[in-house]
Amino acid sequence: MTKQKACKICNTIHENEKCPNCDSKESTETFKGRIIILNPEKSEIAQKLNLKNKGNFAIKTR
Repeated sequence: MTKQKACKICNTIHENEKCPNCDSKESTETFKGRIIILNPEKSEIAQKLNLKNKGNFAIKTR
């Protein structure tokens, strides 16, 4: 099982070498918190964090 990583640019949680959201290779295995966005248009948290896609996101990356 591969370890999950969080993109340092857009905070997307993924298991690949590159981020599927922004194609960045800057990832870290140390992140705190997780937020799952199902409907970004109606989510107040997604609007406050400026997230426009649905998916798993880290709250804080190191």
